[in-house]
Amino acid sequence: MEALSTILQPYKDLVGNIAAIVTVGQMFSGSFLCWDAYKQGNTRGIPISPFLGGIIMSVVNLKYGMILRDDTMIQVNLFGLALNIVYIMIFFNYSQEKFKVWGQIGFAGAVSAVLIGYAQYEDPKLVENRLGLIITAFMFYLIASPLFGLNDIIKNKSTEGMPFPIILSGSVVTFMWLLYGIIIKNQFVIVQNLVGLFLCSIQLSLFVIYPSKSKDAKVKSKAKKTD
Repeated sequence: MEALSTILQPYKDLVGNIAAIVTVGQMFSGSFLCWDAYKQGNTRGIPISPFLGGIIMSVVNLKYGMILRDDTMIQVNLFGLALNIVYIMIFFNYSQEKFKVWGQIGFAGAVSAVLIGYAQYEDPKLVENRLGLIITAFMFYLIASPLFGLNDIIKNKSTEGMPFPIILSGSVVTFMWLLYGIIIKNQFVIVQNLVGLFLCSIQLSLFVIYPSKSKDAKVKSKAKKTD
């Protein structure tokens, strides 16, 4: 790992810029969910969790970037925070359960405030490692969330409902940040993205094993064409 870091060191700015660009690109994946809400006229079947998770991760990673004094992480997460706030506003506009959405937003805000408060008052010698652990755990949860329905995927032999563009872009993003973590020699950035890349790879493999549409969906599609 040390040798690889030395080899990549001259390319730190290039890798950091590419990582920032692909991360920003992935952040726009939420626009697909917003577009679905617009077409339906409501948020039925559209989860708010990616947006809330995006806000929490952006806030905490922004603080972590400040601790590391890493301009790339700061700029990317400022943009991510702003974008996810826009997504939340769109979701709220089309939601038919606005009181429930307010509660979910409040919970995400409270979690973010607690984590920022902790980072602010923790011993400066300990906060980098401990906040890194918190970010790592939360990141694993978000990346692995599509696998929570693994039983249904295997049962139906279909990956229908799994967000392929988000998973594919997530693979590219985690790979680039893994390289960046190696260059800056930050163990948490390395571990986060190494495991994240592994989880994304598992999910991508499911698309190779199972089709994106279930047999029932294919039968219905054929029936419509016949009619």
